[in-house]
Amino acid sequence: MTTTALLLETQGLSFRFGKRPILHDINLQVPVGSIYGFLGPNGAGKSTTMRLLLGLLRPAAGTVQLFGHDLARHRVALLSRVGALIENPSLYDHLTGYENIEATRKLRGLPASRTAEVLELVGLSPDSARRPAKEYSLGMRQRLGLALALLPNPDLLMLDEPTNGLDPNGIMEMRELLRRLQSQGKTILLSSHLISEIEKVATHVGVIQLGKLVFQGSLPDLQRLQSGRAQLVLETESADTCRNLLPQLLSEATVTGLGTLRIPFHSREQVAALAEALVAAGQPIYGLRPEQPSLEDTFLHLTETNAAI
Repeated sequence: MTTTALLLETQGLSFRFGKRPILHDINLQVPVGSIYGFLGPNGAGKSTTMRLLLGLLRPAAGTVQLFGHDLARHRVALLSRVGALIENPSLYDHLTGYENIEATRKLRGLPASRTAEVLELVGLSPDSARRPAKEYSLGMRQRLGLALALLPNPDLLMLDEPTNGLDPNGIMEMRELLRRLQSQGKTILLSSHLISEIEKVATHVGVIQLGKLVFQGSLPDLQRLQSGRAQLVLETESADTCRNLLPQLLSEATVTGLGTLRIPFHSREQVAALAEALVAAGQPIYGLRPEQPSLEDTFLHLTETNAAI
């Protein structure tokens, strides 16, 4: 990570359930003003980490620093500046959406105007807000949970799978809301198993697998890692014939079809040299193109590599 000021940082964070280790030496670094995408497959340890960051679980080892202070020593004061939505929101099903927000607002002594503000912010209409929460769809419950998290106007927003249950329009609206909140100076820690969603909003990324942080950096850092795994795809008449005729240029090639080879991409000069050699050898070139792995492929590569260790 860069020397950018950090709003949230963990050092050596570990957790056990009984004797079973769940998290191992997690060192998160969430810069001020970032949207930090916390990625990992289901069961990798994302929700457990989020609970530790909120002081809902006690770590076996390590520390959590929020706003430059130790969470264990200043939990109440620090968490007053944090809004969170972890897994399914806790709602009073017999109350309306509006009444759910009002109950929490009064408990926290916040201005009366804040209820209408957060309901509008998350896209819950006045008609929807007057319905009992027990009648809400999963997506509407997520919206109401997010409204509760936003109620105190927090500096840090922690969201665990916030697009869960949203339809495509709802997902797009959630992205826009996150960008708008960031532009207002909020820092957002967003956990998800969907790299395609994180890619669209995140400025920084952490990847967790089997309780270990296997990557951390800016989104461009992840994209550079992706570029380092680019390949050339050669389509010709006979893959085996080409590899036999050009053993030096195709020593790293993998045959993936009768007339298809994949070669690690190194440079544009490599492409030119290969094309020239194929023509000189009398081999037809039906296609010769560089191909970047998708961010999903990069994510799978990171998690599978770690799982094999």
